[in-house]
Amino acid sequence: MPKVKFELQNVEVEVEAGTSLLDAAKEGGAKMGDACGGNLACSTCHVWVNAGEDSLSEIDEGEEDILDKAFDVRAESRLGCQACVSDQDITLVVTEESIAAWYDEHPDEKRPD
Repeated sequence: MPKVKFELQNVEVEVEAGTSLLDAAKEGGAKMGDACGGNLACSTCHVWVNAGEDSLSEIDEGEEDILDKAFDVRAESRLGCQACVSDQDITLVVTEESIAAWYDEHPDEKRPD
């Protein structure tokens, strides 16, 4: 099974092929926003994929449209709710925008200084 590594959060989780990056984050306890519940209606699950991008599901027009609303979009940007793992390991960074959204969604969690 492929592994998803969340750099800067020291989280690595083994997942089944077909698992979204957002679901992998939830399974592994990584902080990734999901204000719309993973329904392709916001950009709070924005990540930068550093390795394994070719193994992810293809980006489609809907995802590209929502990424246009995200902050600091790069060539390696994906939405965690839409990008699904295939058979290779993935290494990614959850954007600061996404981590901030996670803390907004979990007000009882204290953000580290």
